[in-house]
Amino acid sequence: MPGGGFARLPNGSVVVALTLPVDNQSIRILVHAANRARALTRLRNLGLRAVYLRGNAQPPTPDEITAVLHHPDGLLWRTAPEGAEELWHPIRALKVT
Repeated sequence: MPGGGFARLPNGSVVVALTLPVDNQSIRILVHAANRARALTRLRNLGLRAVYLRGNAQPPTPDEITAVLHHPDGLLWRTAPEGAEELWHPIRALKVT
C-alpha cells in the first residue's frame, strides 16, 4: 500500500517521502521542493500521475532528508524496505513501465 509523509525544514521548504509499488516491489521516493504541492507536481511531471500524499504516516528520516538535500536534482529513489547496501539513485535512473 502506498504510504508517505513530509518534513518541513527550517527554511520553509519540505521533503516529501513516498513509498510506491513498482513491478512487484516497493520503492521509496524522496522529493525536495518549496511546498508539498510542488513536490507532488514534480513527480507528476515525470509521469507518476496518480501520486497523492494523504497524511503523514511515513515521514522521511533524518538520513533521507540529508540524502535529498545533498543531491543537485532533489529527487532520489531506492527500493524499500531500505537495504543497508543499496545507495540512493537519481530519479532519471528509474524506469517505470
